[in-house]
Amino acid sequence: MRLPLIIINFKNYPEIYGQNTIELAKVANKVANDTNVEIVLAPPQASIAAVSQSVSVPILCQHLDDVQEGATTGFFVPEMAKSFGAIGSLLNHSEHRLEEHSICSLIKQLRSLKMTSVVCAKTPDEVASIAKFDPDFIAIEPPELIGSGKSVSKHKPSVITHSVQANTQNSSSTKLICGAGIMDKNDVSSAAKLGAEKSCEEQGV
Repeated sequence: MRLPLIIINFKNYPEIYGQNTIELAKVANKVANDTNVEIVLAPPQASIAAVSQSVSVPILCQHLDDVQEGATTGFFVPEMAKSFGAIGSLLNHSEHRLEEHSICSLIKQLRSLKMTSVVCAKTPDEVASIAKFDPDFIAIEPPELIGSGKSVSKHKPSVITHSVQANTQNSSSTKLICGAGIMDKNDVSSAAKLGAEKSCEEQGV
């Protein structure tokens, strides 16, 4: 994934059920082509294969489980995700939290598969803890602002500046991106001015 980028998390809203997931993905693909902005999609797990076959933009999983291939019924493993066309995964989203040992394990699994890890963090302290594992990206997202329409860059700018510091002190390679309440290009620009990479993660539809 290249910068600047925008990650669109479809979540599980009824508006993207069935064929609507494909239609939204195609709209995002057209915008990416028209603007030359890297748009990355995180559709529901069940639609990853269909979406990846319908568009050219990168596809992330919304979540992965820290289990092995084989007799692990009902879990979603990195190897399967890659076979369906995903290039990486969100991990530890506020709506699907993981234990720290699982975050570390999954980052290592994704790295071994040459897949991208985007780990969500609630606070600068959590950024510091996660950065030690050297994921590709950390997305700082105060949970109270997710889906609120209030961007972290406007309403809690210190969270970004403190997270940037926490990240740089603990990793030389991880890129910090900003999420929660991203509504327009001004929110993205504000986050960049505070030290975040020129990228964001935002929930879809």
